[in-house]
Parts: sequence; structure tokens; C-alpha cells
Amino acid sequence: MKIIAFTNQKGGVGKTSSVINCGAGLVNKGKHVLLVDLDPQAHLTLSLGIKAHELTTTIYEMLKGEADINAVIIERPEDGLQLLPSSINLAGAELELAGQPGREYLLKQGLKKLKSKPDYILIDCPPSLGIFTINGLAAADEVYIPLQTEYLALHGTGQLLQVVEVVKERLNNKLKVTGVIGTMHEGRQRLDKEITEMVKEHFGDMLFNTLIRRNVSIAEAPSYGQDIFTYKPDSPGAEDYAALTEEILQRS
Repeated sequence: MKIIAFTNQKGGVGKTSSVINCGAGLVNKGKHVLLVDLDPQAHLTLSLGIKAHELTTTIYEMLKGEADINAVIIERPEDGLQLLPSSINLAGAELELAGQPGREYLLKQGLKKLKSKPDYILIDCPPSLGIFTINGLAAADEVYIPLQTEYLALHGTGQLLQVVEVVKERLNNKLKVTGVIGTMHEGRQRLDKEITEMVKEHFGDMLFNTLIRRNVSIAEAPSYGQDIFTYKPDSPGAEDYAALTEEILQRS
């Protein structure tokens, strides 16, 4: 069971789209995949067509110890994914959990109780470096950083890498950054190519060879509650995420 946290404290970098579409790509390759929505904004849950505000049990109740993880998970026969959904209630949980012993390990403890062990667990961390991102990093084996191939892309990654190192040192000694996903790529623009080279110099082999091109279908798919392969299987977005999935499997 491989647990991968997708994180970047900068919003709008294609993090949630990458979680959904990498998850769907792995399912297409016969893998059993659980997606975990750890973001109080519940974008992952909403992007899969689930009305988060109507759910009676979510990751919020699980983290508080009020619900068993196996009862919270939503099975999705339409795409083969499993989802541990989020809720807006999670926004207030940071204060509620602040004084709880072992609060950094609540997600990890919950995942240990899974009756059915998936091949991959992909965690969508919030665009911040608070307690929920720490929970995601403490539970994960690996970290993927979705990164726009734009000028300000590298700004702030130093802080993120420092947080990963602190979590590795204090909470999870097996944690490591193993993947950087270049997103919203405009291959025709000279600046994009220059930034991509900068990212390669900075992250080396951690940068996946596949760059996710800017594609309107990727942005449209969540409004239909679908992954890119279901929504537009012949789109450049589907082509890119299929290639990225192959790389993920090769690295496993």
C-alpha cells in the first residue's frame, strides 16, 4: 500500500486535478485507489460530483473519532475510485484538535483501520502548511508537488521542503519527496521552457518527464463530477495524465 501526499501551499496549481486524474489513471491500470480529501474547502469531494454539505459523515467525524473510516468511505462504481470525503466542518477542526495528544497522527491512525487495503492512497492536502497538511505528511510514504511551469512557481517551495524535512525528522522518518508534477504547461512559450529548465535544475530527477499541458477539458471535467478520462478520453489532458500514470507505476 503506497501512500502519496499531494501538496503545495500555493493554490490553483492543479493539485486536486492531479489527485483525481492520477487516481483515475491508476484505476485504469487495474489498481485499487483511495482518494483522501483533507482540504476544508472540499474541492476534491465537490470535483467528483458529491455535495459535501449534504454528507452526514466525512473525514471530519473520522478525525474526531466519531466515525469509523470504513463507514465514511464512498464507493464510486462509475469510475472505480474510493473517496474519503471532506466537509466545510473541517475548517473549524483545527482549533478543536489543537490540544489533542497525537493530533498529527489522526489520519495515519484512521488509515490503519481500513478493512480493504488499496494499492494506492492519494491524499489531497490543503493549500496551507497547517495541521491537516501535517497529518497528510505524517501518514504518507511519499510527497508529490504539483508545480505550475510559471515564473513564480518555485517561490515558496523552499518553505514546503523545509516542512517536509521537519516532519521527516520528528514524525515520519520514511517520508521523502519523490515527484514534482509540472502543470498548466504552455510548451510554445519561451518563458515556460525556461522555467521548466529551472525546475529541472532545482529538483533533478524528481521532476516527472510528463508535463501536464494547459487544457480546458481538465478545468471542465470537475463541473461534471468526472475525471479527465471519463469526460474527454481523447483530450490532451487525458493523454498527459495517462503518460504521467505510466511514470508513477514505473517508479513504484
